[in-house]
Amino acid sequence: MQPGIKLTASQISEFLASRRSTRDFRSDPIPQEVLDSIFEDALTAPSWSNTRPFKIAIASGESRDRISAEFLKRWEYLSSNLRKGWRGKLRVLLTRYGLPTSNRVVGKPYSKDIKPRAMRLGADLYGHYGIKREDKISRDKWWAANYRFFGAPTELFIYIHKSLGIFSASDAGLMLENLILSAHARGLGTCPQGAAAIWDDVVRKEFDVPKNYRLLCGVAIGYPSDSHANTFKANRIGSEEVIIKPIN
Repeated sequence: MQPGIKLTASQISEFLASRRSTRDFRSDPIPQEVLDSIFEDALTAPSWSNTRPFKIAIASGESRDRISAEFLKRWEYLSSNLRKGWRGKLRVLLTRYGLPTSNRVVGKPYSKDIKPRAMRLGADLYGHYGIKREDKISRDKWWAANYRFFGAPTELFIYIHKSLGIFSASDAGLMLENLILSAHARGLGTCPQGAAAIWDDVVRKEFDVPKNYRLLCGVAIGYPSDSHANTFKANRIGSEEVIIKPIN
């Protein structure tokens, strides 16, 4: 154990393993001093030449509600039309309403080598809610919870500087891990959301985001509820699946 650290290695491992994504929140607002402490912890993460190439838009109260309402409106239009076959798809293409205005990669198929993990998560998650694979309407309704931010009182929108490319995303990821764990240590839950990053234009109507930044993801944050939703535990892979083996 390093000098000044009060937790043992096993305690730290147990704490890290106890973190899970929260998919149902209480409406209680987060005290500003708690948010401030979380952001201070987040910024202790390492960064490329200490550039900190990221910014955070904090949506609470009326701004959060306006963003959520527009997201839900777009998702309802998009999902309902896509369920109507080619006529619905044509309507979406002609109107352009509901189509991603940022991060279009979210809608692309997964590469075949990582797709099985995503498929398992989807099957396990929908099974947890009792939603059958062929029940497209129920699946779309559940997905809409993303745009309610799962009831969280605050949604964070993470922006990264365009000039550093993947290194901006790497720095943001390091920062986000600190942020998420700091929130967890204070009894808050979080849920990182790629789904919240596809309509950047909506967020920019609420925040003065610099033009040289792009939206990376959203993070729902708040106090977890006692809902059945929060008993879900995603499968975690073993280290053998990510360690690259030597050629010889």
